[in-house]
Amino acid sequence: MIRLDTNYIVRYLTNDNEEMATIAENIILNKNPYISNEVLAEVIYVLIGIYEIPKQDVSDMLIQLISFKNIQVENKIIVINALQIFQNKNLDFVDCLLCSYSKNDEIKTFDKKLLKCIENN
Repeated sequence: MIRLDTNYIVRYLTNDNEEMATIAENIILNKNPYISNEVLAEVIYVLIGIYEIPKQDVSDMLIQLISFKNIQVENKIIVINALQIFQNKNLDFVDCLLCSYSKNDEIKTFDKKLLKCIENN
């Protein structure tokens, strides 16, 4: 299994280093790489915090990326739903994942914003 690190995905999405972006693109488009939820959370943090890309754009880019048939993530339906929640709520991505998981699992939290998301999910 090929697991992608944050910097591979960031290079691919931003093309800020053409040589690295080309290498990343080759793997992302031609292999069957796996992207963990932890790496997705870090990609979001970097793209918003460092690159100052708007939340909506980051979410759209990642939904498009993980929708590629060859890209593997833990649970595409849950992750895509979490990214959609992330677009519309004032929650960090990990809380959006938990909110998304709440459709199938019981989530225990003291976080009021997350509880509201779970109740409305």
